[in-house]
Amino acid sequence: MKGTVDILANPIEYLKGVGPQRADLLKKELNIFTFKDLLELVPNRHIDKTKVNLVRDITPQTDFIQIAGVLKSSGLMGEKRGKRLVAEIKDATGTLELVWFQGITYIQKMLTVGQTYLVYGKVTFFQGQPQITHPEMEVYNRENKEGKSTLEPVYPSTEKLKSRGMGGRQIGHFTETLIKLLQENNIPEILPESVLQPLQLMPRFKAFVNVHFPSDPETSQQAINRLKFEEFFIAQIRMGLLRQQRHRYSKGVVFSQVGEIFNRFYEQYLPFELTGAQKRVIKEIRRDTGTGKQMNRLLQGDVGSGKTIVALLVLLLAIDNGYQGCLMAPTEILTQQHFNSITNLLKDLPVNVRMLTGSTKIRERKEILQQLEEGTIHFLIGTHALLEDPVKFKNLGLAIVDEQHRFGVAQRARLWKKATVPPHILVMTATPIPRTLAMTAYGDLDTSIIDELPPNRKPILTVHRYETVRSQVMDFIKAEITKGRQAYIIFPLIEESEKLDYENLMKGYENVQAYFPEPKYWISMVHGRQTNEVRTTNMQRFKTGDTQIMVGTTVIEVGVDVPNASVMVIESAEKFGLSQLHQLRGRVGRGSEKSFCILLSGSKLNNEARERLKIMCATNDGFKIAEKDLELRGPGDIEGTRQSGALNFKLASIVQDRKWLEIAREMAERLLDDDPDLASATNLQLKNYLQALQGKTAWSKIS
Repeated sequence: MKGTVDILANPIEYLKGVGPQRADLLKKELNIFTFKDLLELVPNRHIDKTKVNLVRDITPQTDFIQIAGVLKSSGLMGEKRGKRLVAEIKDATGTLELVWFQGITYIQKMLTVGQTYLVYGKVTFFQGQPQITHPEMEVYNRENKEGKSTLEPVYPSTEKLKSRGMGGRQIGHFTETLIKLLQENNIPEILPESVLQPLQLMPRFKAFVNVHFPSDPETSQQAINRLKFEEFFIAQIRMGLLRQQRHRYSKGVVFSQVGEIFNRFYEQYLPFELTGAQKRVIKEIRRDTGTGKQMNRLLQGDVGSGKTIVALLVLLLAIDNGYQGCLMAPTEILTQQHFNSITNLLKDLPVNVRMLTGSTKIRERKEILQQLEEGTIHFLIGTHALLEDPVKFKNLGLAIVDEQHRFGVAQRARLWKKATVPPHILVMTATPIPRTLAMTAYGDLDTSIIDELPPNRKPILTVHRYETVRSQVMDFIKAEITKGRQAYIIFPLIEESEKLDYENLMKGYENVQAYFPEPKYWISMVHGRQTNEVRTTNMQRFKTGDTQIMVGTTVIEVGVDVPNASVMVIESAEKFGLSQLHQLRGRVGRGSEKSFCILLSGSKLNNEARERLKIMCATNDGFKIAEKDLELRGPGDIEGTRQSGALNFKLASIVQDRKWLEIAREMAERLLDDDPDLASATNLQLKNYLQALQGKTAWSKIS
């Protein structure tokens, strides 16, 4: 491995042709500090140097193009900020305009009128005429093209680099210089033969050479596949080792029995028959909590799939074994919701459940803290208030976190430290996580999925309507209210302007009042500016049926459970993300009646917004919606995943390269089953490589 360190760790300024000034630019613009960074900068695409197009071939559909022609003119146009360099290149079929806005002085010196150039770049149209802005250019010499690889790499660059003559092609020259310096021992193989052979993967050194300078497109693809697989495989091995380490060494309390309280509740007070998925998940948790190792399980379930009842049964398991439990939720509304439903279910059983939030009165808080330490409280439900130092349990055995992505890792870790032996952890989310994301960002947690809705649930009918038919939508709500039902009307929050949001909401509220005048109709309103007391009162009025319509913002996304509500109208639906639309829709369809979700939007929609609304109308399946959300937005935008080192792939994409991710996962699991400690000689290179990477752990490791 010594050779690797000697060359690839060299500062980039030491590469021939770079030097201190260019190195500074490469560091600032592309984060290239060392030879290794340059080696890992993969080309955006390859262009066939022998394939030269003609100007007359350009159409409005043309994307990137390569033209060979004579530079007919070049000169400055415009003044001050509008100043630009404009040149014309001519071939046998026509003339193409070239434009530069940056680095004008430098580029003007480089251009020679009358010289033949090879020009490459993205075609745009200005006043109907084609042009290339900041093109890649080199003197055209047909003889130089012969006898070499015809595929030339085009690297990512920036306007600043291009303006200093360091566009994608110049970076290609640096890469070519680097590749010539390298030998096989500088890029040693890290994957064992047991992985390379079945997949017929290209050797590592050869892959790095061919990802930059392939002889043909097929070789280029083989090199890319090898490197994508390697990224996924290394991530999966690291996740697998973390999981294994936890299973092997993280001591946990033992829930050895299914006791009297669990059995009494299950046989006498369970409000409905559990689904097969719920039973399966409880068995998985039961198995985990009986091993003497700490459980770290992620419980995924779509809106309304019955995660709370699973959490409650696990809690009763803890209580039967002499331990306390707690449930932490992100908002007071959701905390209150959990408290109400759980105390109602347990009212005939000897279980002491209390609630602790920021607004709990001082006297009650003191009483809760004392009883908690004495052990007379069996189960505490609360917000972030549970994390405070004065909150001490006598013997915490189970910590449940709801809507886990709303809590930071450090916050959750404080909860685990409230017991001598770390409690079992169950993190729940009603935002379904796409399988590919679960395998990466959450790969070190054991996962359970409730993929079945209770049998009495009717699918929600979702429709998209334009604002032009608003009065028909309001008439529909009136018809539902006449049947004794209730409705939500939700307005978006646009983070940039709280004041504007509030004004839009108030205007919307007035419009709704005009359609639904008192005293025939009564309306509740909830939004973020209200005090907790006012918000809770307004929600309570809607819940008890005193008001038929709830107008609000997304504060009702989680925590409001009104089985009688049958209509959800989402105003400006195009401004919401897919997962938020799905969460909001989940507020209806909780009773046995047919429910409806109406997505109201403006008439001017971009393609992505139109696609989102179309998906919502096509399916109620949260997992399908989550997959599509990931596809549309990419993993970096999915809530919570930005913290994840696991998604920091240079080349692979968990969306486009799902096939390779699945193969990598399978191969990693197989290898760790056979050699859990990577102790065999065949896995030594892999082990050494992983040790060199140490310190970069996955964010979701919470034990």
